[in-house]
Amino acid sequence: MSAPILEARNITKRFGGLTANEDISLALHAPVGHVVSVIGPNGAGKSTFFKMLSGFIKPSSGQILLHGQDITGMSPHRIARLGLVRTFQETTIFPDLTAMEHVSLAHQLHREASDLEVIFGMPRARGDEIRLGESAREILELMELHAVGDTEARHLPQGLLRLLGMAMGLASRPQVLLLDEPYAGLNPEETNRAVAITRKVAASGVSILLVEHDMKAVMAISDRIHVLYFGKKIAEGTPAEIRENPKVIEAYLGTEDEELGL
Repeated sequence: MSAPILEARNITKRFGGLTANEDISLALHAPVGHVVSVIGPNGAGKSTFFKMLSGFIKPSSGQILLHGQDITGMSPHRIARLGLVRTFQETTIFPDLTAMEHVSLAHQLHREASDLEVIFGMPRARGDEIRLGESAREILELMELHAVGDTEARHLPQGLLRLLGMAMGLASRPQVLLLDEPYAGLNPEETNRAVAITRKVAASGVSILLVEHDMKAVMAISDRIHVLYFGKKIAEGTPAEIRENPKVIEAYLGTEDEELGL
């Protein structure tokens, strides 16, 4: 088997006497374009795990590798430049900017011109504007947002704002995209559309790791699922394997059967 694209090796995070994550390992293997999900009941440690992977929190112990390079403890900005980008549960928007302007701004990691060149409108700055503008249009097309490209964010419904957040993540040209509850707050129709578009993003060559509470969406989209419970990983497998795993069923005991898609 080829080396993992992203790998967490026995990572642990302690906050004083509280252990949020304990000895968790996870690997995203080729082929590029797979969708891997991390699930678990509230308080399972999913958000802390994501924050460690993306550099917002440093693990107490363990390693995080991206294409074999140790990125443990690196800043989020450096990690993003290396190809791992995280979106957030709440899409941060500028109400008066259009969808196109949001995605264009999110391209700043790949701007070649200096601030001075931008201020004076020098040739390299104009070249950036053309090149990154074309990239922004391609991303809006992929995310099926081209029809609202000129619409101010204040006028976009929640479902489209979720897609806009993903589009802004893609503007950083990630190899691995971490999606933090991308379907939260969406109605069934919006969720189905977002799941289909997420699959399109994966098929375009981006490996996706997501945390999500909507189990129907998780079961529909995932190639592989990792389950956390009280900070520990208790299971890993395909959706079919996870549905039948007694440890997972016990962890979710008391929830509706439909939540797990059982």
